[in-house]
Amino acid sequence: MANADISRRRHGAPMADMNVVPLVDVMLVLLVIFIVTAPLLTHAVKIDLPKASSSANITKPEHIEFGIRESGDLYWNGEQITLAALPQRFAQEAPKQPQPEVHIRADRLVHYEKVAQVMALAAKAGLVRIGFVSEPQE
Repeated sequence: MANADISRRRHGAPMADMNVVPLVDVMLVLLVIFIVTAPLLTHAVKIDLPKASSSANITKPEHIEFGIRESGDLYWNGEQITLAALPQRFAQEAPKQPQPEVHIRADRLVHYEKVAQVMALAAKAGLVRIGFVSEPQE
């Protein structure tokens, strides 16, 4: 009697499981369709393009080699110059495009005050690319 009661409940109650087999079948069919059609969609016209080589046109800005000796002598690209003439020279170089770089080569025993004066004059004229040049340690 108990067995008959259980079998009646199974047939009358809604099924709680989902049948995934048809869903998997549909997904596999779609996968096969996409695998077959994908290469057909990537058709391209073959064109024989001309060959040419070029290099980037890099124009390096000129730079100003500025030297300061231990004695306080100042040199603009190897030419001796006075501290009073510097603002005018820096003002002539500032509007150039591309703006030149100022490479400061100071003797290792030069007082920092002298270097700071030169940097301040260059910055006041509008030169923003100022760097120090040093020798590598052996």
